[in-house]
Amino acid sequence: MRVFFSIFITLTLFLACRPNTNTPVKKAADFVKISGATMGTTYNLTVATNDPESLKKEVDQLLVEINAEVNTYLDSSFITQFNRSEKGIALAGKFVGADMPNRHFLMNFYQARIIYDQTNGSFDPTVLPLVSYWGFGRKKKEVTVRDQQKIDSLRQYVGMDKVNLDESTRFLSKFAPGVSLDFSAIAKGYGVDAICELFDRNNMDHYFVEIGGEVRTKGKSPRKQPWIVGIATPQTDAALTDLKAQVKLSGMALASSGNYRNYYEVDGQKYGHTIDPKTGLPKMTDILSASIFAEDCMTADAYATASMVMGVDEAYKLINNISGVEGYFIFGKKDGTMGVKYTDGATAFLLAEIK
Repeated sequence: MRVFFSIFITLTLFLACRPNTNTPVKKAADFVKISGATMGTTYNLTVATNDPESLKKEVDQLLVEINAEVNTYLDSSFITQFNRSEKGIALAGKFVGADMPNRHFLMNFYQARIIYDQTNGSFDPTVLPLVSYWGFGRKKKEVTVRDQQKIDSLRQYVGMDKVNLDESTRFLSKFAPGVSLDFSAIAKGYGVDAICELFDRNNMDHYFVEIGGEVRTKGKSPRKQPWIVGIATPQTDAALTDLKAQVKLSGMALASSGNYRNYYEVDGQKYGHTIDPKTGLPKMTDILSASIFAEDCMTADAYATASMVMGVDEAYKLINNISGVEGYFIFGKKDGTMGVKYTDGATAFLLAEIK
């Protein structure tokens, strides 16, 4: 009897441990490429998923929500409503939870204020009135005659001290009706981070996310190698495939800024889209492009813009002293050639420099 009982138990355990042939085996996810339009540019994703159509819908919906809060080109966006207001605008809801109303705007606002302080105002999202004056806003134009009196009058609206958020009343106020905000130098980076957070919530360990040239990655590429990203050659006649360097970027973000494509020329004078908040004038420094490495793309995006205002020596000094942030700067020499300068920690990312 004991022998029979022992055989019965053994057989039962054997049957219990056998795989259920009726249960479908979940197929390992394959890498797919997903792309679309957003923020006046494009996004490109490479990620392992079994359902790319559903994932694209999630990404597109997320980007629609972000644009609805921070896109200055949308008349209905929250930031446009603030810019057109006389005294400011109230935020909805409460300052609690990941799903709090206006959270996309607030994330951009808080980070912008931090970078503004750290760069001593070289990064300033209130510079929009001057950006518009120089023809780089919603209405594109070329300024043929500089009106210094007009520029000086617009400078009174520039500075993050002109905007205040009362967290108790949730009212975002402004110093004067002319004060306005523009997160274009940080919003693409934020969009990249938001998509990465979406992927992380879905337990995706390997991905590449890019919006308008701003990039963040995680894990390994389809080749089971670190993700490799190129730093473009900053020349007006350079093809998009012309690279100055290649970098390894797994688990980090990279954002680049430059004046070599977005500018116009009047009577031999170049006017670039980077406006110096302190002078109100387009700033054509010795930096041709600034590429910033950081853990999140929003931070990298903002520091890249600030670097263009600061110039290579000042930008290098700042970035080299910020923990977790590194910089790769391409600058113009007096003899007309290009030079390269990068922070100590940037060497860990460099795969190849192209002479």
